[in-house]
Amino acid sequence: MIRPASPADGAALCAIYNYYIENTIVTCEETPINAAEMEDRIRKISAKYPYLVWEEKASGTGAGEINGYAYVNTWKERSSYRYTAELSIYVRNGLHDRGIGRALMERLLEEVRKTDIHALVAGIALPNDRSIMLHEKYGFKKIAQFLETGYKFGKWLDIGYWELILK
Repeated sequence: MIRPASPADGAALCAIYNYYIENTIVTCEETPINAAEMEDRIRKISAKYPYLVWEEKASGTGAGEINGYAYVNTWKERSSYRYTAELSIYVRNGLHDRGIGRALMERLLEEVRKTDIHALVAGIALPNDRSIMLHEKYGFKKIAQFLETGYKFGKWLDIGYWELILK
């Protein structure tokens, strides 16, 4: 089930995101965050933009496990960028290739198309073939690659940018 995120999802989203912080180059963030910080991020972002979670419920129960999330957020602070947003999708490690990322992308794009957003950008730390394939499947085009702009785990990272024009 895909539903809007709420601050109460903070701890579950932390569990997903902190894996990527601590073990991968997928995010250039280097210090794990706590549930309170994630709750604040959800509150701030969801007040303006779509923020979704993928929740799997065990049959017969009301409780579920969040196994992915996706959102768009401000790309740049200057006012003329107000019709552009940056997209992010995270799936719990080990659950890739189950369609969670695709389902989140489809629903997020559906929600974004209801807004005034004209363009979406996605920054992807390279290499990341899985993320590139997902974005290109939905029409994102590579528009830039910044060389050695991130530094994590003792190595320089290139960051590619993909863009999708919505309207």
